[in-house]
Amino acid sequence: SVVLDRTGERLTITLDHPESGNSIDRAMRDALYDAFSLAVLDPDIRQVSLREAGRTFSLGAELGEFGTTTDPATAHAIRMATLPAHWAWRCADKLDVHVQGGCVGAGLELAAWAKRFTAAPDAWFQLPELAMGILPGAGGCVSLTRRIGRQRAALLILSGKRISAKTALAWGLIDAVTGDEAGADIG
Repeated sequence: SVVLDRTGERLTITLDHPESGNSIDRAMRDALYDAFSLAVLDPDIRQVSLREAGRTFSLGAELGEFGTTTDPATAHAIRMATLPAHWAWRCADKLDVHVQGGCVGAGLELAAWAKRFTAAPDAWFQLPELAMGILPGAGGCVSLTRRIGRQRAALLILSGKRISAKTALAWGLIDAVTGDEAGADIG
């Protein structure tokens, strides 16, 4: 569900489960954890790109996995052990992300760590967790606040409001609206 492509000093990480809208299930979460740890631990990797296969960046966490452990504390411990955000923030200075379509929940929380974050004109962004009785748990309370400030982060978290690429650009969530995926690269 995650494809890595290493070309010289560049590591491209691709979310590759378009049938699920690139929902982040256990296997994808673990693979992202490994990919971002590689990006941090290998000093020869100077640029990291996060992309998607298909028409949607990520619809967030795989909801079918919620409630499958014996208790919420165990579920939280499992997620925290392999949370990709633990490594993504450590390589944020060399991370670029370009999204198209939906960028929701855990997908948005992870993408917001990027130094350079761009989106296609059709992109939209949303944190729907509160309506499900949970808080953003993939690092978004920190990554989004870092990009757009606490008031706008709180608005997204508390309202579950969906915003367009145009609004995301005006707020500073993304750095540019572009149809050119290569335009997201950090130079």
